Amino acid sequence: MSNYEDIFKKVVSHAKEYGYVFQSSDIYDGLAAAYDYGPNGVELKNNIKNYWWKSMVNMHENIVGLDSSIFMHPTTWKASGHIDAFNDPLVDNKDSKKRYRADVLIEDHISKIETKIDKDVLKATKRFGEAFNKEEFLANNGRVLDRQKQIDSINKKMNTYLSSNNLKKVKALIEELDIKCPVSGTNNWTDVRQFNLMFKTQMGATADGSSDLYLRPETAQGIFVNFLNVQKTARMKIPFGIAQIGKAFRNEIIARQFIFRMREFEQMEMQFFVRPGEEMKWYAYWKDFRMKWHNSLSMGEDNYRFHDHENLAHYANAATDIQFKFPFGFKELEGIHSRTDFDLKAHQEYSGKKLQYFDPELGESYVPYVVETSIGLDRMFLTVLSNSFREEELENGESRVVLKIPAVLAPLKAAILPLTKKDGMPEKAREIMKMLQLDFNCQYEEKDSIGKRYRRQDAIGTPFCITVDHQTLEDNTVTLRDRDTMTQERISVKKLHDIIAEKVSVTKHLA
Repeated sequence: MSNYEDIFKKVVSHAKEYGYVFQSSDIYDGLAAAYDYGPNGVELKNNIKNYWWKSMVNMHENIVGLDSSIFMHPTTWKASGHIDAFNDPLVDNKDSKKRYRADVLIEDHISKIETKIDKDVLKATKRFGEAFNKEEFLANNGRVLDRQKQIDSINKKMNTYLSSNNLKKVKALIEELDIKCPVSGTNNWTDVRQFNLMFKTQMGATADGSSDLYLRPETAQGIFVNFLNVQKTARMKIPFGIAQIGKAFRNEIIARQFIFRMREFEQMEMQFFVRPGEEMKWYAYWKDFRMKWHNSLSMGEDNYRFHDHENLAHYANAATDIQFKFPFGFKELEGIHSRTDFDLKAHQEYSGKKLQYFDPELGESYVPYVVETSIGLDRMFLTVLSNSFREEELENGESRVVLKIPAVLAPLKAAILPLTKKDGMPEKAREIMKMLQLDFNCQYEEKDSIGKRYRRQDAIGTPFCITVDHQTLEDNTVTLRDRDTMTQERISVKKLHDIIAEKVSVTKHLA
């Protein structure tokens, strides 16, 4: 098992132990690829939503929100192309009887080659020390260039075959690369075939009298069908955006990697409507803006990269992913797409209703073009969790597990800890708790030694511990302990609110 896989297993186990994520229906041995967010998980999730919403909606005069229904008229999905084209290439291993996405098998093979490049870089770093120039090494090292050539060739073939729906060639590529089933270890594959990812259900009292419905596979279509409702009621002028956070459902062939790929997930999407011909300017703007949002959380700029799509979706004229370096490699976290006027035109055609905007400056009506930013909330949650997990050896020979979650997102902002359960300390601690809890999510804790309580709060990811002791009762000061540095300082109770507010402020990060 690689070190990264080992870390990921620890993150998954830590998430359960500290109330972040539980397996769904755990008492019934769980349901595959469905998860529940626990007491700390739901707080982190809400804080991520809030951080995104503030940045995208509250800080933009020309972006407004929407919360559309999960159920939509079935013709919506005909118009959007999902009924005919929302498929993944499916392949089975005849020996293990396990089912896989053909493109993911190939991507995993590419990841292994990328890992070899990372190892080459690591060896060279150790060998050359401070004199090592990574860019120069990647550009000139023969072995690395060969590996990169291999990656580019595989990517090109896969994208060509998938975009032309040549499934025989996709299977041939899997065989050519000698990709084996992780379970059986054989390459005894079935033919590759297409599999529609939408969940179908019925609306109505009886099966005979009911009509087929789908659980929405994305939140975007709810925005498109409400384009005119929002534009008119919010009196928006182009360019403007509509943002939405909501659940989406995809019947994934193989859902895996914990909450990275699930069948029920949450998206944070914004569709930005622009004049035809101006879409590339706005595409560049939103690429830059969204990367700055990610970097505002200080989780390491090297952990992010853009990955442009070679194989464009039927509706796009440009598309890129913001990828994050998860413990299992660089994977898609957010998509930014120039969707042209495909969606509005399709809904206009299928509904028979005009979905146009009258532009007073140009004196004409047109169907706007759209630039989309779409981020998986659950993936963002996993990004924060896996990036913040640390096992640290301390100077005194002890060790600790700590979640160094950006303070602005941390589920608990402060823990109030009376040193003992007597001498009026619990009463004073409760008084401080009352003073802080309206503005910050706080926890009162008096069980166990103060050292054990510090460790527990480190593992939860709480930025501040406030200890009430005998001196507090004399001079109204407390010990304030910082999670990341473990430094402790004596602070007046009156200053607590301002100190915490400064550290956890959304304004400070986004301004």
